[in-house]
Amino acid sequence: MASSSKKVIYAALIGNALVAITKFIAATLTGSSAMLSEGIHSVVDTGNQVLLLLGLHRAKKPASDRFPFGHGKEVYFWSFVVAILIFAVGAGVSLYEGISHLRHPTPIESPYINYIVLTLAILFEGAAFYFALTEFTRAKGKWGYLEAIRKGKDPTTFVVLFEDSAALIGLVVAFLGVFLTQVTGNLAFDGIASIIIGLILGGTAIWLAYETKGLLIGESANVMVVEEIRRIVGAYPQVEHVNEVLTMHMGPQYILVNLSVDFADQVSASEMEVAIAGLDQKIKTGFPNVKRVFIEAEARRISV
Repeated sequence: MASSSKKVIYAALIGNALVAITKFIAATLTGSSAMLSEGIHSVVDTGNQVLLLLGLHRAKKPASDRFPFGHGKEVYFWSFVVAILIFAVGAGVSLYEGISHLRHPTPIESPYINYIVLTLAILFEGAAFYFALTEFTRAKGKWGYLEAIRKGKDPTTFVVLFEDSAALIGLVVAFLGVFLTQVTGNLAFDGIASIIIGLILGGTAIWLAYETKGLLIGESANVMVVEEIRRIVGAYPQVEHVNEVLTMHMGPQYILVNLSVDFADQVSASEMEVAIAGLDQKIKTGFPNVKRVFIEAEARRISV
């Protein structure tokens, strides 16, 4: 999964960097507010890819005395930072540019340059979006798209997918803004397009922040994983009852499991040790992402 995530991010990084350069050249030559907003959008996206790669790199750092469970949550932290940057920089600057252009409109010079750049950008972004969507479709398995976003534990894939989606929609809006300004002669359309792009980025950022917040705080493993672990433990002959199965994702490929188990009264201490070792091995074998298992022997809890 990490390898696939990196491929998606690198593809988006290269595409966004090239598109940003062409957009800024076009904005400078034509004076288009919408094109300037799109250039800023691409710069923010390029920086975001760098941050996502930084998160993946830092997540590989080994565990230490200070961080006994490793640095897997670095991926979640930097994904959340990306969402904040999209909102604060991308959406904020685009909205400012649009409002400023409405208050002090300036004519668009050589609009055909914008058309050429936007068409090329749509092709580049479309290719990056297709690559990200293909990887996400492969990774989601039998889940629906929204379900996979809600239940997924690797935010890097859907962060890039969200960014590419917002970028494509923004490009279409910018194209329409330039076109309507040229056809009608009303300079307000260019500023309105910039404001719409800002709102698109703001909505994307809020959704991304919401989806990554739970992972950053500490989401449990998916329900089917928790239930299967409960089944494995409950099937052991030495186990009388499974009280709790507590799980937490410490990273996309790192699940921490804490079990509260009521062992049968006749089970000796040595037999309990053997059972715990067997449970640890069986759970980790069945779920390779489970890296640490803690088992607490506790009397059966009675629900009131």
